[in-house]
Amino acid sequence: MRELEISLKSIEDVKKFVQTIAQQDGEFEVISGKYTVDAKSILGLFSVDLSKPVTLRINVDEKHMEEVLKSIAPYKSSL
Repeated sequence: MRELEISLKSIEDVKKFVQTIAQQDGEFEVISGKYTVDAKSILGLFSVDLSKPVTLRINVDEKHMEEVLKSIAPYKSSL
């Protein structure tokens, strides 16, 4: 399991992020404050505060971790 900060700054970013994550095997959660939602759920993502970076929790086996990290690189927070 790994956690990292991501930024989803526009509706288009959210759509592309969900499409990217949906193609991956494993469990992905977005954590914003006390709320945790399924990262593969576009409705779930729109229910949290995306005005600031959120935490993405990635739970995949290690042999797929590098592929997942590459696919979400555009969304990593620069903070």
